[in-house]
Amino acid sequence: MTGLMTNFTRALTRISDTEWRIAPQGAMRVPVVLYASEALVRDMDDKVLEQAANVATLPGIVGASYAMPDAHWGYGFPIGGVAAFDADDGGVVSGGGVGFDISCGVRTLHTGLDRAAVMAVQQELANALYYTIPVGVGSTGAIRLDRRGMDAMLTGGAAWAVREGYGRRDDLERIEERGCMAGADPDQVSEQAKKRQQQEMGTLGSGNHYLEVQAVTDIYDPATADAFALRRGDVTVSIHCGSRGLGHQIGTDYLKRMAVAAAKHGITLPDRELACAPIDSELGRAYLGAMRAGINCALANRQILTHLARRAFTEFFGTDLALLYDVSHNTCKLEEHVVDGRKRKLYVHRKGATRAFGPRHPDLPADLRDVGQPVLIGGTMGTASYILVGGNEPRPDESRSLAFASACHGAGRALSRRAATKRWHGRAVQDELAHRGIVVRSPSARGLAEEAPGAYKDVSEVVLVAERAGLARRVARLEPLICIKG
Repeated sequence: MTGLMTNFTRALTRISDTEWRIAPQGAMRVPVVLYASEALVRDMDDKVLEQAANVATLPGIVGASYAMPDAHWGYGFPIGGVAAFDADDGGVVSGGGVGFDISCGVRTLHTGLDRAAVMAVQQELANALYYTIPVGVGSTGAIRLDRRGMDAMLTGGAAWAVREGYGRRDDLERIEERGCMAGADPDQVSEQAKKRQQQEMGTLGSGNHYLEVQAVTDIYDPATADAFALRRGDVTVSIHCGSRGLGHQIGTDYLKRMAVAAAKHGITLPDRELACAPIDSELGRAYLGAMRAGINCALANRQILTHLARRAFTEFFGTDLALLYDVSHNTCKLEEHVVDGRKRKLYVHRKGATRAFGPRHPDLPADLRDVGQPVLIGGTMGTASYILVGGNEPRPDESRSLAFASACHGAGRALSRRAATKRWHGRAVQDELAHRGIVVRSPSARGLAEEAPGAYKDVSEVVLVAERAGLARRVARLEPLICIKG
C-alpha cells in the first residue's frame, strides 16, 4: 500500500519544539501525533508516518495515533506506536499493534556494587554470565516444560517462576502486573507455539536482546533517584528480552486469522499488516487470551534469567540482585483513562513503547506510588541506557495524559539490519567496544554487526525529547561495562 499520500512529512504541522501533527484526511478517524525534535523528524523514515496514519483509520480508535521519539518502521504499527481503542465503540485489537515479540521488555536490578568492584573481574564475570545464560538464535535452556507445566507458566507468569524457585516473592511487587497478567488463556495458544517454547525458558534469544552490566554515570533528578535507590557510580544489571518463539508464533497465527476475518467484520484494512478483529468478537477475545499468555511467558522468562544472573553475581561477590523494576514494551492492556473529562476503559496498544504511569497511580507498588513508575530505556552495547520516571500531567487544554501515559522504549533503529551488516563487521564492532572498556560476548559476529551502536538513533536525544514533550522525566544515565548479546 502507498498509504493516504506519498510524502506524509509534507502534511506535518509543527505544534511545538517536540510535537507534530497530521490532521485527519481520507479514511483517518483521528489525527497522528508525533513526538520528535526537528532532527529526529528529518532523519525519520517516511514509512513511520504512513503507518501511523493507517493506524488512525482503524475502527474505535480514541484521541490520536501516536508515534514516540524513537519511532521507526515496523510490521503494521510503527515501532514506537501507541493507540487506544474503545470496545464499546467498535474498537479493535491488532496483532500488528502488539508485535511478534509479545511483552519484550526491560528489567533492571541493583547489584549493591560500585564500578571498581566489577572492573576488577570484568573479563571473568563476562565469561561467567555468557556461559550461564543461553543466548542466540534457537538457544535452549535447562528447563523442559510438559503440557501441564507449560499451561501453568502461561497462566502464572513470573509468579509461576517464583513458585518454581526462580526468585523471591518480593520481586513480584516490582514487576508490571505484579508478575502475572490476568486473563491469560493457554487454550488459545496453538500447539506449535507451545512446542517452540518447550525448551526456550530462561534463554535470552537474539537480535537486540541483551543482558548488560551497567554503571550509573549521571543523575538528573536526585529525589527520584534516591527513591529508586540509584547513586552515581552504582552498578546495575539490565535484561532485555521477550516471549521468544511462543510470542512470535502467537503473532503469526493470529495475524493470518485476523486478515482472513477482516471482511466478515466489515473492516477495511489500509494495509494487510494491520490485520485486526473487534475486541468483543470471538477472534478478538481469543487473541487477547493468547497475547496475555504471551505476556506471562515473557515475564516468567525474565524472572528465570534474573535467577541465573543472581547465581553468577553470588559466585563472584556473595551479593544478591534487588529488582528495581520490570516493564514490557509490546502489549495491549485494558486501562482506565480520562478522555474529554470522562473516564473510559480503553485497550491501549503499545508497540515498542513503554507504559509511563505517574504518581498516585493505583497499579504502582506502594513504595513507588508517590514517585511514579520507573521507565527503562535500553541502549545498544556501546550507547547509554536511561532510567526515566512516568509523570506526564494533563495539559490545561486537555483532560487526558499524553499518549495515554506512554513513553519511548529505546533509541530506535536508524538503519536496517541488512544496511548495518554492509557498513560494519562484527569483530570490528567488538574490538572497538573493547577499546572503550566495554566487554561484549556473543555467539554471532553478524548479530554484532546488525546491532552496531551506529545503526541506532541517538538515544540521548530521544530521551531528551521525551522529557521536553512531557512524556517522562530523566532520572539517571547508565553506561555499559559488560554486554551479553544474542
